[in-house]
Amino acid sequence: MGLPVLSLQNAGPSPLGYSIQDVAREARLDFLQVCGGDTSKKYILETTGSGVAFIDYDNDGWLDIFLVNGTRMEGFPPGQSPTSKLFHNNRDGTFTDVTAKAGLTHSGWGQGVCIGDYDNDGFDDIFVTYWGEDLLYHNNGDGTFTEIGRKAKVAGDGTRWSTGCAFVDYDRDGKLDLFVTHYVNFSMQNAKDPGSNPYCVYRGLAINCGPRGLQGETSTLYHNNGDGTFTDVSASSGILKPSGYFGLGVLVADYDNDGWPDIYVASDSTPSLLFMNNHDGTFREDGTLRGVAFSQDGMEQAGMGVSTADYDHNGWLDILKTNFSDEVVNLYHNDGKAVFTNVSEASGLSARTHYVGWGCGFFDPDNDGYADVLYVNGHVYPELERIHTDTTYREPRVLYRNLRDGKFEDVSQLAGAAITTPSTGRGCAFGDFNNDGWVDVVVNNQNAGPSLLKTTGQNGNHWINIKLVGVKSNRSAIGARVKCVAGQLSQIDEVRSGGSYISQSDLRIHFGLGKNKVIDRLEIQWPSGTIDQLRSVAADQFIRIQEGESSRR
Repeated sequence: MGLPVLSLQNAGPSPLGYSIQDVAREARLDFLQVCGGDTSKKYILETTGSGVAFIDYDNDGWLDIFLVNGTRMEGFPPGQSPTSKLFHNNRDGTFTDVTAKAGLTHSGWGQGVCIGDYDNDGFDDIFVTYWGEDLLYHNNGDGTFTEIGRKAKVAGDGTRWSTGCAFVDYDRDGKLDLFVTHYVNFSMQNAKDPGSNPYCVYRGLAINCGPRGLQGETSTLYHNNGDGTFTDVSASSGILKPSGYFGLGVLVADYDNDGWPDIYVASDSTPSLLFMNNHDGTFREDGTLRGVAFSQDGMEQAGMGVSTADYDHNGWLDILKTNFSDEVVNLYHNDGKAVFTNVSEASGLSARTHYVGWGCGFFDPDNDGYADVLYVNGHVYPELERIHTDTTYREPRVLYRNLRDGKFEDVSQLAGAAITTPSTGRGCAFGDFNNDGWVDVVVNNQNAGPSLLKTTGQNGNHWINIKLVGVKSNRSAIGARVKCVAGQLSQIDEVRSGGSYISQSDLRIHFGLGKNKVIDRLEIQWPSGTIDQLRSVAADQFIRIQEGESSRR
């Protein structure tokens, strides 16, 4: 049995115990995401939008923001092409555009982003996926970056369409490897015109073609050689075996609690994939076997964003996946050892079916110690604005509160305009940008400015924010699992790269603690096998834990 559900009337000044406001304009996030046309889209390339990252690139303890940008089919005049942007956190609620100074002014069909310190020099690096060559920005440690994708041998084939990515130490050798998924085989030579076949019509409208009817793709796994270069091990690792899939969101986590990272890929209109780690440098694809490939009734779905959390505190990480319009959000409950049950309907997450879901996350905005759910939406067909229908192009976000009994309640209306205002959301990332102990959200909206959703707590709940630093393990501590026990609350989470919809959330781990003022035990299981334990840790603080500070094996 879960804890008793709090009534709305007794939750404090706000019915939720916190408020959410979009402060992007006040924060000076001067950015316009460009992705094809805004009133019509001729090709599928114009629909997917871009990701966003929270990254503390200068190690000052404050989250900066990197927003990926795209372009338009017709291009731009010389010197006017849009670029991705890096905004430095001024620690006063505002940000400064440092893109040019940082050396990040690249233009093109930008897609996803993931973060990790691939060379263990103490500064997190940035990988950006594209339709075309991917980019790896090495963090020089002085506020600047150097693009080394080709030199590091991770630029990929310049004709492929890369989407989701994640740094992952899949062989636990202390060096971050890189996983990249790909969407469809698309080129202007094989592109079809809207309405040219049955896959290019939606509700009587001629719309852009795909992904059905286009050739599917495979994923890529790069092994870190430890000398600044990577080797493509997709074939030898088994990653290349599943083919013909439309890969988007990438999620890395240890689903069977064996200490080795597994990889989940949300696939659009094809079965989603779960690569289970064999501990010997290879993977086996078990998505169908383990219950995370299809809908509750065994149908393929158009998967976009992905997130993970132990939402019911049973010690196993569950999976959330957003999908296309007329499909429900998936909640795959981990029954143990990576065997999942689709509980979308039973959990209460199946009510919203008209939205096209993208970026998503489990997060704890009220710091009660139970993971809630937020996902952002936006259709892919602006042509819908020409007809009267129950499905629109711009769509509101959705916020669910965890009722602590396996069910969720839609509280979007209670959260107000920051959630209910229709938008064109794509990538979103979670992190405490103003270091006030309450988790915020940044959203990259297609053909619009970004949203920065600031959470302000009003219920007196406590929290802890943990920055992990690897020594034997990779420096970013990606793959480290933390168990937090405070009174009756027992929670787990992992440091992860990638996730949501082709985006990157804060690498720090945040736990809400409810009314507990002290953490009885923090246990960190590092990828190296080292286990650290801390006891009687005071709440409401940011702490930094280096591997081996209080260790046992």
